[in-house]
Amino acid sequence: QVQLVESGGGLVQVEGSLTLSCAASGRTSSIAAMGWFRQTPGKARECVSAIRWTEDSTYYADSVKGRFTISRDNDKNTVHLQMNNLKPEDTAVYYCAADRDIRLGVPTSRYAYDYWGQGTQVTVSS
Repeated sequence: QVQLVESGGGLVQVEGSLTLSCAASGRTSSIAAMGWFRQTPGKARECVSAIRWTEDSTYYADSVKGRFTISRDNDKNTVHLQMNNLKPEDTAVYYCAADRDIRLGVPTSRYAYDYWGQGTQVTVSS
């Protein structure tokens, strides 16, 4: 089992920045990739960014390209999401997720991920 704990959410003004962090514990050697998802009421959970755990392959949703940066620290078993130039439409609950399966490419479907954090609220105020 892998446990994930997110931190860093909060309230920020438009064009501001936030950094989300996700700390993994437990059987971290089984992690193959980690992703950040977000969800708003009535909408499906979408992948905004993901990264393979032992390679530099990354994914960014078109809506966040150029504004968000994902990074990982394997020694500390953490993944970060640096979010810049935030927009009101970035408001959502953000979830960290871990995939234990070896795959080609970076998984972006929520169904590919096996472990989830509890979520952290990000609110962008205009």
